[in-house]
Amino acid sequence: MPGLRVALGEDGIAVLTLDRPAKRNALTSAMWGALPALLGRLAEEPGLRVLLVTGAAGTFSAGADIGELADLYAAPAAADAFHTVNVAAEEALAAFPHPTLAVLRGACVGGGCQLAVACDLRFAAPDARLGITPAKLGIVYPAVPTARLTRLLGPARAKYLLFSGELLPADRALAFGLVEEVDPEVESRALAFARTLAARSAQTQGAVKAVVAAVGEGGDPQAAVAAWEQASRAGGADVVEGLAAFLERRAPRF
Repeated sequence: MPGLRVALGEDGIAVLTLDRPAKRNALTSAMWGALPALLGRLAEEPGLRVLLVTGAAGTFSAGADIGELADLYAAPAAADAFHTVNVAAEEALAAFPHPTLAVLRGACVGGGCQLAVACDLRFAAPDARLGITPAKLGIVYPAVPTARLTRLLGPARAKYLLFSGELLPADRALAFGLVEEVDPEVESRALAFARTLAARSAQTQGAVKAVVAAVGEGGDPQAAVAAWEQASRAGGADVVEGLAAFLERRAPRF
């Protein structure tokens, strides 16, 4: 898909790159529309353990393509259809079955920040600038990303960002809880952390994602984790290997 590039590593780590550097990696409608199927295919890749999401040429993403938005908002039905596609892409990323890390440099704005927030974790370079800017355009931000941002940051900080449309420098985004780490060598740091995650139990990570999602969305955490618990307690391979490795004083091979 033009504007989206995927690399699959033998270490169980995949990298999804937003790749429109001439437009600061702004996302077209076609890119939004392609993301759910692309993520679905990645989820089925044998051996895939972690997904990194980043942008080309030192920028994460300037957001949705504003040139397209001007045309889309000329017709209510077109605007509705765009937001449906936009939210579907975000939800597909949030539901990805393995850990997801956004790796941020430069602009992480609007729809770009929406995708970063849909990842499990966000690692930023000092030059990253994060913000969500519908208030500068008169656009009503959809309920799904508004709720997700509120769950991540809390009501007051979500309002701060969405009311103002201001961009936060990386250090302030860290204080807000919008990113987890700031590092000048963000790609190296994110890759090292991804390798740590790839060496851990996918069963444990999947259960954590299920419970955290249930808590955030007002669901039943016990129901969300039940199948994971049953698999673990019925002699799951990860449990057998993890306990054996601990007793043998070696690294587990999940």
